Amino acid sequence: MFFDHIMTASEPVEGTNPQDLSRRAFLRASAATGGGLLMSIARPFPGHAAAEADAFAPNAFMRIAPNGEISLIMPQIEMGQGTYTSMSMLIAEELEVGLDQIRYEHAPASDKLYTNPALGFQVTGGSTSVRGFYVSLRQAGAAARMMLIAAAADTWHVDPASCKAQRGVVSDASGKRHLTYGQLAEKAAKQPVPADIPLKPNKDFKLIGTPAKRIDVAGKVNGTAMYGIDAKLPGMKIATVAACPVFGGKLGSLDDSAAKAVKGVRQIVRIENAVAVVADHMGAAKKGLEALKITWDEGANAHASQTDIVGALEAASHRDGAVGKSEGDIDAGMKGAAKVVEAVYQLPFLAHAAMEPLNCTVHVRKDACDIWVGTQVASRAQATAAEVTGLPLEQVNIHNHLLGGGFGRRLDIDSITQAVQLAKQVDGPVKIIWTREEDIQHDVYRPYYYDRLRAGLDASGKPIAFHHRVAGSSIVARWIPPLFKNDVDFDAVEAAAGPYDFPNLLIDYVRQEPPAGMTTGWWRGVGVTHNAFMVEGFIDELAVGAGKDPVDYRRSLLGKSPRAKAVLDLVAEKSGWGKTMPSGSGRGVAVLLGFGTYLAQVAEVSVGKDGQPRVTRVVCALDCGVVVNPDTVKAQVEGGIMFGLAAALYGEITVKDGRVEQSNFDSYQVLRINEAPAIEVHIIDSQEKPGGMGEPGTSALAPAVVNAIYAATGKRLRKLPINTDELKGA
Repeated sequence: MFFDHIMTASEPVEGTNPQDLSRRAFLRASAATGGGLLMSIARPFPGHAAAEADAFAPNAFMRIAPNGEISLIMPQIEMGQGTYTSMSMLIAEELEVGLDQIRYEHAPASDKLYTNPALGFQVTGGSTSVRGFYVSLRQAGAAARMMLIAAAADTWHVDPASCKAQRGVVSDASGKRHLTYGQLAEKAAKQPVPADIPLKPNKDFKLIGTPAKRIDVAGKVNGTAMYGIDAKLPGMKIATVAACPVFGGKLGSLDDSAAKAVKGVRQIVRIENAVAVVADHMGAAKKGLEALKITWDEGANAHASQTDIVGALEAASHRDGAVGKSEGDIDAGMKGAAKVVEAVYQLPFLAHAAMEPLNCTVHVRKDACDIWVGTQVASRAQATAAEVTGLPLEQVNIHNHLLGGGFGRRLDIDSITQAVQLAKQVDGPVKIIWTREEDIQHDVYRPYYYDRLRAGLDASGKPIAFHHRVAGSSIVARWIPPLFKNDVDFDAVEAAAGPYDFPNLLIDYVRQEPPAGMTTGWWRGVGVTHNAFMVEGFIDELAVGAGKDPVDYRRSLLGKSPRAKAVLDLVAEKSGWGKTMPSGSGRGVAVLLGFGTYLAQVAEVSVGKDGQPRVTRVVCALDCGVVVNPDTVKAQVEGGIMFGLAAALYGEITVKDGRVEQSNFDSYQVLRINEAPAIEVHIIDSQEKPGGMGEPGTSALAPAVVNAIYAATGKRLRKLPINTDELKGA
């Protein structure tokens, strides 16, 4: 899995073992500016030199002010996944305060201070926020509580063991003496960090595992929540931009006379592959952009087409790939099989289409650069701005905001780089806003995958050999080059055999890139999202071919994965699997292990004579280990199902003449409210370490739907989006 691969693929710090670090090295306390207690959590991460305890770079901070205000400076970013609430619950649980007593602040950009322990730099992605910070944030809260109690005990000259903390107040054994955390903060800051920091056993949790209202909801409801697009500065101008519509193309000639005549237009700014109109407001900027007469230098990709791209992938899929995983002897397994079954599965390019289009506000000065933006990678945003402006990192300030949708798009910094390039030519702050058309036609797309699957079956139809060849673009090679090893993109092959046990297994990978300039990237899960569709569709084919019930067939392959079997059993029970469905309707199932979470979904689908499928119900069972906030888990599954269903029904980016053909929600459709199915989520009570929840709900949806369509119509779909023409009259 992504989390585990990052952790194991990086080199360990010489002479250290992260699990052997002393608590004193891990946690550090100091007096906060203006008084109070500042608690940082620190963890050396792979590739960085070890340091003395007092020099460790923290990756998150908790601050207790003299007035008792408790602040968590968030190292992660909130983009709808409930991270701020869950992370606050972790601190509050061990600190013995209520969730209502925690406030949050966005962290500034700093890999040194706000590293994600799971990934090694400041980043929100890969469903790692809770997984990465589950232990360290609790340790910070527990250590702070112990130091506050020690300060109170010292004040009263009693044994700390006789004192108790509750709701931000320390009391003595008699219950007659009380000191608030604010009153104790300054003295607590002078206490030594405990060498041993015991954490609560799960049975004693008061917050973790209980439903909690989101701490960010009120601001989103009353309009005070600040997204990047809400940035407003004195003297700020608004700009919108047009980049060359052909991948890799450049700006040719430009006649801007008509644009300059538009009322409110102040400036026309050019860079190598784009032009922006700077104006007093967005309306003038858009009118000015429409008035520009642009000639593009379309370059080598002027005639690139979808047919060419898919043809190259099809040809690549015939080549032997780099080995991602091999067990047993695949050749012997296939030769000894009673039957060999083969299939080709395809998934299209996909855009992110976040509700908040890309935007970035920049103010470049001679000695500093300030950026107001919503980004998943604040430190990378800072680095690109420093490179463009030539300023030192410390003179670039990132003011991060809530994200109106990320889904992996805001893991890339192309729009921020562009904004700084444009802002360098503008006197004063300027907000660059991409139109929806620009956002969709210059996205960072989920790769197109063209996969070949082959299974050798015994006489009963059970697979004794399984070969999955993945052909597609490598995000890892572009985004994390050191981890593209032996020609294998570890993410592209993640979950390529599902959670199943095959005695002979081969997963190989063939890298095939789209035209230069067409960039591929993360999309609410990539490897797991795509491989779940390929594997679960193919497993369903094998079950039907063997004359077996799809749930029973899967059970027979899960002998070594009891957690996967448990979610499969639960979803079958809760969905009423096996009960008769009306004519033209069917149920489909899919099982997933991804991001540390086990999940199974059953979709109920009806298909009309016009071939239009209607997903009426989705039942989900999951085991994501210890649950911090069950309400968040359910919401993530529900949102993931909607996101995945939109992609399954409609999602597709196609290329003609080097251009993306889709441009807005009329041609890149998202799910409408009347299309939303009824959703049930059932969570298994688990004491395993936490898994991620941002992406699994999306990943399992599409295969469950196409398997249900087969059950309803007898039509096997191996390619998305769903082609209704194939289902007409079924």
